[in-house]
Amino acid sequence: MITKQIEDMVDWMPEETKHSYHRFKRTMEILTTDPEPEVGLTPKEVIWTKNKTTLYRYISEKPKKYKTPLLMIYALINKPYILDLTKGSSLVEYLLDQGFDVYMLDWGTPGYEDQNMKLDDYILDYIPRAVKKVLRTSNEKNISILGYCMGGTMTSIFASLYPNLPIKNLIFMTSPFDFADTGLYGCFLDDRYFDVDKVVETLGNVPPEMIDFGNKMLKPITNFYGPYVNLLDRSDNPQFVKSWKLIQKWLTDGIPFPGEAYRQWIRDFYQQNKLIHGELTIRGHKVDLGNIQANVLNLSGERDHIAMPHQVEALMDKISSKDKEYKCIPTGHVSVVYGPKAVKITYPTIGDWLAERSK
Repeated sequence: MITKQIEDMVDWMPEETKHSYHRFKRTMEILTTDPEPEVGLTPKEVIWTKNKTTLYRYISEKPKKYKTPLLMIYALINKPYILDLTKGSSLVEYLLDQGFDVYMLDWGTPGYEDQNMKLDDYILDYIPRAVKKVLRTSNEKNISILGYCMGGTMTSIFASLYPNLPIKNLIFMTSPFDFADTGLYGCFLDDRYFDVDKVVETLGNVPPEMIDFGNKMLKPITNFYGPYVNLLDRSDNPQFVKSWKLIQKWLTDGIPFPGEAYRQWIRDFYQQNKLIHGELTIRGHKVDLGNIQANVLNLSGERDHIAMPHQVEALMDKISSKDKEYKCIPTGHVSVVYGPKAVKITYPTIGDWLAERSK
């Protein structure tokens, strides 16, 4: 009734007020009645599974130009379709079009029964088997691996513990390695105030809402209110609305963090910074980043406040690779892989570097 009365009054409104009303109305439609966007549209096939984890091989009609297969590994939070968000803004699609043989390790959604899963399990039981399956499927002798965010940190540990595996190229994308200065994270997770044992013992798996809240608190005004203010201001721009809906779908599509893995991630990395100092042990094996000898491309985001550039660059002095390159791209943590700058800068940077080393 009230809406109808307002609609009847629209023609009598000043133009500026009328425009504001229509933007507000469109914003409410986007938030309440618009269908969710489709994501992860690049065709793929399942080639291996273990527990909740699935290994995919992407399908392309274009001929393979480069023989060395590429395995992508994402973090234990959110879902990996950020690497294949939508047609025209998909790193997976771009690399397929360039002629690469692309695979994705999707950790799936952990259940309550997975609360005792540790980083040890993922790094020593899952990643090695996925690598071997990729090599058998591609019938090749070498492999390239791309790790994004925490997935890159896990990949560095894996590569350190398996120096004899035929890993030819490693790409790390906004992955933290040095946790001495983590900005506000360091304040939030200080062991004097944050009892990670109590968190895990109380919750089992850590809910995605808690992870998301912590990330947003790094820039609360920007992260909590900014997206909706921007949507209201630009709700009459179809391209902006499409992009907004895609990224919000991914940001709110989190998954539980297995409790024991979370305990390790917070204590061994954020609270004790063991990796960069060579003090981390995984199932009794000491992790030495100096064991990494593969070709390395290490990318950070200039405006990234989740994995800040100095946290990412710290890897370079620790590895033994002769062919290693560090680049800081003018993006944030997510815009490094999705959006105009990702398409224009990140994708070609990865594609060109990999092409020279995949022949």
